[in-house]
Amino acid sequence: MKAKLKSDRGSEMMKMRKSTIEPVFGQIKDARGARRFSRRGLTAAQDEWQLFCAAHNLTKLWRHRLATS
Repeated sequence: MKAKLKSDRGSEMMKMRKSTIEPVFGQIKDARGARRFSRRGLTAAQDEWQLFCAAHNLTKLWRHRLATS
């Protein structure tokens, strides 16, 4: 993995990942307090994660609407 990340293609992919994927996870973990799941089982954890994501997206829509009004 270290060799892949040191390659030109690997470093470009990591740069793109930092700007597209990672901030969303950090925002959800920080703003929603989603450090761990409170329900047990894969299905329950997936449902809880989807709820966190829905709350995150609804908050972004609400803030965007406030800014454009």
